[in-house]
Amino acid sequence: MPASPNNSRPPKKFLVYWLPVIAYAGLIFIFSSIPGSHIPRLFNYQEPVFHFLEYLVFGLLINRAWRAYYPAHSFCRRFFLVFTFTLIYAIIDELHQAFVPGRNTSPIDIASDELGIIAANIFYRWRR
Repeated sequence: MPASPNNSRPPKKFLVYWLPVIAYAGLIFIFSSIPGSHIPRLFNYQEPVFHFLEYLVFGLLINRAWRAYYPAHSFCRRFFLVFTFTLIYAIIDELHQAFVPGRNTSPIDIASDELGIIAANIFYRWRR
């Protein structure tokens, strides 16, 4: 049975907005699966910096998709939903790292992730 025109979400729209979010989440998972001994040390405090940048991009992608699908949501509502989703993903990612050799869970990593998502939300709001 075909979807009504008001509720349909064309597959192309999904591919343009949500597929990059899903692909990037997979990329985060892949990077989290790299054993600690295989990660080169480039500079001091690189881990929180990389977590911040990683989730900054993730937040921008999610904001972009969310706004395309739910344009009527206010900034505050979108901020809360995006923040909550990424916090859950960040916690799951950190738990996953506990099972990777040479990696561990860290509240500092989660805090860096969330600072990145806050920056993404602010940037996305400012850009609009």
